[in-house]
Order: sequence, then C-alpha cells, then structure tokens
Amino acid sequence: MADAGFEVPKGSYAAGRRARLPRGAEPPVRVYLNGVEQAAGADYELRAGEILFARPVLKEKVGAGRWLAMYLGLFGTYRKHETVDVEYRLAGTGKLQLASDLEVMPDE
Repeated sequence: MADAGFEVPKGSYAAGRRARLPRGAEPPVRVYLNGVEQAAGADYELRAGEILFARPVLKEKVGAGRWLAMYLGLFGTYRKHETVDVEYRLAGTGKLQLASDLEVMPDE
C-alpha cells in the first residue's frame, strides 16, 4: 500500500492514513472518501478497529487570516479537503449505521 508519486496540493496537508472505526462497528463495512466508495484491498485495509488508507487523506490548511476572511465573507475556500465516511452494522443489533467525517489520525 504505497503512495509513490503522490503529491499534496498547495494549501493542503497530508493528515494521515488512519481513521478509527466507530465503537461496535462490524462487517460489512463500506468506506467512502468524499462520498466515493473505496475498494477494500486497493484503497484501504481494515486493521484492529481502524481503517488504513493506501495514501494519506488530505485536509485543508486554514490559517488565522484565511479563517477571518471566510468568516467576513470576503471569499471562500477551494482547497483539497477530504472527508471519511463509513457505513457499518452495529454489533448486537445488526442495525445499519453511518458515521460521517471520521477523524483522521497521523501515521505512527
């Protein structure tokens, strides 16, 4: 699961490759990055209660000046910012659940 040739766009940073699965999540698990379903094995692996992506998940850098400008409505932001969503079955109930915008953790 290497990311040879992967580039981080200007204004974004590589937040990490790992996201923790919600408590009680059990298969089948479906993983989405920016609303696009990812392929198990090619795009990610499930390991010990977490998702390990093949490449870093990108997040937007927002400094104080940019945040203030957005707050004042001077301009928006169009930098790369990826979100991780997971659809899973809840242990014990089998109920279908959706967890949205999971926290991405830095690589160890």
